[in-house]
Amino acid sequence: MTLLTPDIANRFAALTLSHLGRRYPYKMDLVLGGPEDARAPEDHHPIFHGSFDWHSCVHGWWQVLRLMRLFPDMAQAGAIRARADAMLVPDKVAGELAYLHRPLSAGFERPYGWAWALALHDELAWHNAPWAEAFAPLADAFAARFHAFLPKLTYPLRVGTHFNIAFALTLTLDWAQTRDPALVALIRDKAIGWFGQDRGCQAWEPGGDEFLSPALCEALLMSRLLDRAAFADWFHAFLPDLARGEPATLFTPASVSDRSDGKIAHLDGLNLSRGWCWRAIAAALGPDDAVATLARDAAQVHVAASLPHVAGDYMGEHWLATFALLALE
Repeated sequence: MTLLTPDIANRFAALTLSHLGRRYPYKMDLVLGGPEDARAPEDHHPIFHGSFDWHSCVHGWWQVLRLMRLFPDMAQAGAIRARADAMLVPDKVAGELAYLHRPLSAGFERPYGWAWALALHDELAWHNAPWAEAFAPLADAFAARFHAFLPKLTYPLRVGTHFNIAFALTLTLDWAQTRDPALVALIRDKAIGWFGQDRGCQAWEPGGDEFLSPALCEALLMSRLLDRAAFADWFHAFLPDLARGEPATLFTPASVSDRSDGKIAHLDGLNLSRGWCWRAIAAALGPDDAVATLARDAAQVHVAASLPHVAGDYMGEHWLATFALLALE
């Protein structure tokens, strides 16, 4: 099974550092309230104005900081630390907060970017540096948005793109466990209500531009909320034919026809995120579960299909290393 090595870590970190501060191309998530809003990305986002878009910049930061923590002697460590010291500071965080407080920014990056911002804060807290304290107001703002949003989200978002609620809540749960018990309880209540009775999942995926598996992201979240026995019962009812290799689509890596097309390139991310999900699900099921071996094998096949394509075209390389890290770690 492919694992994260110092060499891979260095290559990922160098790749991501090359675009964290790359100004253009950049895709704004911006509703113009007037002509005064037509400004450069860094004027709106003092920290997260690289890596093609806001959320990719956020999880690019998460990625390089996590790699630095896992491999403190890596060649890129000094450059990562210096950039963090310059960027993750209170006045720049205040600028990001100001953007959130704009009247037309209520739905900004909901829920994918919100969750990655919390994941970044969670990572920052592991470092002996002032970064987490500086970033805390932004994390608190996104947690507050989850508190306001989840009670009114009547139906789950099951798509395989940025709106997938199970993926977002998996990341958010990791942040909330030691910080926000009320948010943990809210996530548990909503997830069990949405997914607890799901049976016989058809897994009609992938969609043509998806980078997440709706079926496996849902299962991953449930694995974080249920104990081993309860999760196994739920999972085997949710996907009852896995032992027979069905649905076959969940065991088959997606084919990527054009990696210069940003949407089609999402499918490399699907393979990597499925690898992450399958590995985590196998661990949650435990070694005695017959499906766990199939899950581990499926993880390896998916990772092998897309790991060689993390770099090569900016449409993929501005974000794919993050999902490769999830899959390998």
